[in-house]
Amino acid sequence: MHEKQDESLTVLIEEFLTARATRKPSPHTLAAYRRDLCAVATLIAEDGTTPLPLDKLSITDLSPRVMRAAFARFAAPRAAASVHRAWSTWNSFFTFLVADGVVAGNPMPAVGRPRALLPQPKPLRGADTPEVLLASVAREDGRQRDPWPERDVAVLAVALCAGLRLSELLALRVDSLCGRAGERRVEVAGKGGRPRVVPIEADLDRVLDDYLDSRSRRFGARSVRPDSALLVDRHGEPLRRGGLQYLVESCYRRAGIGDRVPRGARLHALRHTFATRLAEDGASAAEIMRLLGHASLASSQTYIEVTAGQQREAVRANRTNRALRALVPSGDGPVGSGGDGGGFAEG
Repeated sequence: MHEKQDESLTVLIEEFLTARATRKPSPHTLAAYRRDLCAVATLIAEDGTTPLPLDKLSITDLSPRVMRAAFARFAAPRAAASVHRAWSTWNSFFTFLVADGVVAGNPMPAVGRPRALLPQPKPLRGADTPEVLLASVAREDGRQRDPWPERDVAVLAVALCAGLRLSELLALRVDSLCGRAGERRVEVAGKGGRPRVVPIEADLDRVLDDYLDSRSRRFGARSVRPDSALLVDRHGEPLRRGGLQYLVESCYRRAGIGDRVPRGARLHALRHTFATRLAEDGASAAEIMRLLGHASLASSQTYIEVTAGQQREAVRANRTNRALRALVPSGDGPVGSGGDGGGFAEG
């Protein structure tokens, strides 16, 4: 046994989280690991005849019997998905400790866990909801203190027509948009360190060009340097998690579609809408899996590669892309050239 076995549990948790950080998980994922570990550890510390401060709890206190009792208490007020996630976190934690020689074995196989259920899609409700949302946000709202419809439409359009996660949207840079005309694409830093490329159709390309042109007028040409964040706030600073969530929520309110957004899937509903429409319009399971950056469609299904041409055909069939044409009409010259500065300047 490694000499670390007498170290406090809190020290070992921090070592585990540091090791996990090298895999580049999102801050949200790391925070979830910490919450699950600390929540169960707190129950263990409080369960003895003499409750201990959490930092006095030792790894040697965590026998299979103790872990079963703690998880039984942890599970009582929580949904099965939350319990399953916490079990997986603790299983990974003990696997790390075994590999590091801190403990001799992993007690988690002796701890019951609920069956993992595949999450159900939560797209926006209503056949025309994405079109209603985009059209509403494209109109400049006089009630806003500093309206910027080009930026707001760009955010919604990328989520609806490329199916990106919140963390992926925040990680985009101006030079994430690449490729020549007719072969445009966005390079995505995906979940779990899995990069992917999503094709961009001409309609979304025009929306993004119009947004970048408006941003250059607001903050100057230097604001659209290739290495700068693609999505920024009204001060030209990179959007953060809370700011992006608030922006999307405000777009829902302005469009009056709050009742069409599934509970618990606010921004993620845009990603789910992308996937649902792909399926409805004939995309295969392999195309959807590749475009969304899933490692597998289900736990028993292997990862399936599809060609770039198949991916582009799947995106081209997406009805939301076609809805963008009414927002930024194409012209003979580049988008944003000319006196009105783009399709939203007077809208």
